[in-house]
Amino acid sequence: MENMREVLRGSLGRSLQAMEPLDRLRAAWPVACGSAMARKGLLVGIEGGVLRVEVTDPAWMEQMTGMRAVLQRELSRIAEVKLGGIHFYKAASSR
Repeated sequence: MENMREVLRGSLGRSLQAMEPLDRLRAAWPVACGSAMARKGLLVGIEGGVLRVEVTDPAWMEQMTGMRAVLQRELSRIAEVKLGGIHFYKAASSR
């Protein structure tokens, strides 16, 4: 199963090359973190190499923060966008 996941990640990365960096990261997000986590975080922008992610739930905020290094590495690899960090912040209201 892991080999298939790697094939899909590589294929996704190649298909994203024509897109803008933020759009590539948004497409890579559910692949990098899984669909459940992806639904709880909205990628809102990238400035100075730092991705900003709005998180809708405190428990998911803790989970994402704990996985920051893994998420940064996977997003960078899949989307082929160099990231200097990820900033998670609480959503103003639940969506």
